[in-house]
Amino acid sequence: MLSAKGIKKSFGTVEVLKGVDISIKKGEVVCVVGSSGAGKSTLLHILGTLDRPDVGEIILNNQLLSSLRGRQLAAFRNKHIGFIFQFHHLLPEFSALENVCIPGWISGNSQKTVRERASILLKQLGLSDRMNNKPQELSGGEQQRVAVARALINNPDIVMADEPTGNLDSENALHLHKLFMQLRDDYQQTFLIVTHNEFLAKMSNRMLTMKDGKIISELIVQ
Repeated sequence: MLSAKGIKKSFGTVEVLKGVDISIKKGEVVCVVGSSGAGKSTLLHILGTLDRPDVGEIILNNQLLSSLRGRQLAAFRNKHIGFIFQFHHLLPEFSALENVCIPGWISGNSQKTVRERASILLKQLGLSDRMNNKPQELSGGEQQRVAVARALINNPDIVMADEPTGNLDSENALHLHKLFMQLRDDYQQTFLIVTHNEFLAKMSNRMLTMKDGKIISELIVQ
């Protein structure tokens, strides 16, 4: 479903990615672990089309991503890829429901249809009584569940998460990873997760370890 070959990326004279190959199947949860500076987030941003590789090829859902530019690339990203970040990136002036709706509205779907799906997602994530709350009125764990719902609103092929539990306490971090596994089991949702937490990573299907810009090992967990 997602494959990348020979991904290289440098910033100035610093070579951050040194030829990375990765393949992810539909319905897999794949975690990438490694120390700071290993290249994990850079790889995720490139696979998610937020940045471009200097060298290499990425195919998502049979689409060669290097062939897309500008609005065409943005539209593809909005439809096929969901994102979850460490600090949520919720818009403070909008309610939880409205934050979830925004990618759906950007994609051009009707406001009514998007609101209905956003309501269903928030209910499934245990936030039925928090839909009209602004982000500052939610706990860290609640904000991250809103971010998960937002990532899922357009039924993406893959959700990419960059340190999604990095700003959560251990209990909420565990709940969030269990939620990812439940979404995989219930809906065949695919996840690529960058994390420092190897304990949580071992709940996934596969754990890839990065060091010095390369994937150095793969552990098949499930």
